[in-house]
Amino acid sequence: MDSSHEGIQMLLTAEQEAQQMVTAARNLKTTRLRQAKEEAEKEAALYRTNMESEHQKKVDETTGNSGFTAERLGEETEEKIQNLKKSASKVQSDIVGMLIKYVTAAKY
Repeated sequence: MDSSHEGIQMLLTAEQEAQQMVTAARNLKTTRLRQAKEEAEKEAALYRTNMESEHQKKVDETTGNSGFTAERLGEETEEKIQNLKKSASKVQSDIVGMLIKYVTAAKY
């Protein structure tokens, strides 16, 4: 009976050791999964940040250029208007004289 008791005790000890090994493996697996999840979240956040900064950069370039273009076009338009006013004022007296001459000249 002593040997069967020792055999049972050996089986119980082996079962406990196997249970400890399974528990350790589960804990290790859980730890690795947690680390992988954290690393994936960090990579996703970094990627998101990079994409947002690229998008903002493109928006700033596009918006900045259109604002600059509108300002430049406004300045060019104002310059052309001033040039036309100067040209018109130079020939204004000649044109008025010509109109008066044709209006007052009688054709029979």
